[in-house]
Amino acid sequence: MATGELDEIEQYVVDVSLREDDIARELRMATMQLLAHGMLAPPAEGQLLGFLVGLISATTVVEVGTFTGYSTLAMARALPAHGRLITCDVSAEWADIGRPFWVRAGVSDRIQLELRPAVETLDALLADGAAGTVDLAFIDANKDSYSVYYERCLELLRPGGLLVLDNVLWSGRVARPGFSDPDTDALRTLNAALRDDKRVELSMLPVFDGVTLAYKRATVVTEPR
Repeated sequence: MATGELDEIEQYVVDVSLREDDIARELRMATMQLLAHGMLAPPAEGQLLGFLVGLISATTVVEVGTFTGYSTLAMARALPAHGRLITCDVSAEWADIGRPFWVRAGVSDRIQLELRPAVETLDALLADGAAGTVDLAFIDANKDSYSVYYERCLELLRPGGLLVLDNVLWSGRVARPGFSDPDTDALRTLNAALRDDKRVELSMLPVFDGVTLAYKRATVVTEPR
């Protein structure tokens, strides 16, 4: 499919399905002013994340990679009033852009922002006995650590919980055999490992920049001998 046709389809999807209110739109526009705006999740993806949170009736969510908190806002809004979203990042500067919008949306009390390396936060949660208590985890951070984040988040998920990984197609670079760099190679390795991971049900979606949904099984399925 030609790039122009793809752009038309993406715009059509936005036109007929996006339900972005003024608060979310203003946060997205503020983020687009940043040099690093390419890290922003598309608005339709934010809507998908909120949809998934509501679909599984999640009350506890872990997000690895806050950036300016657009996806954070979308998921927090889908939580019940007593819900909790633990979001991990190392940049207070970027997260501070989103904070006023979380307040305006009335969900700031549901959001627990952890400003330190995500592995430290995930390990602290596990040390505090949170294994098996998280309903949904969303990973959208440095690609070279995706495998580490995946293992920690899978341990945190309850049976029947959902793990969402963003950017798994990496602008198509993972599908180009002759292309190699640390991020691309890390994603290829993880994608291949997930294919054979019997702890999860799996679906890789060729939407946005590639989204993988991994549903944690209650019991590990073994191959027949």
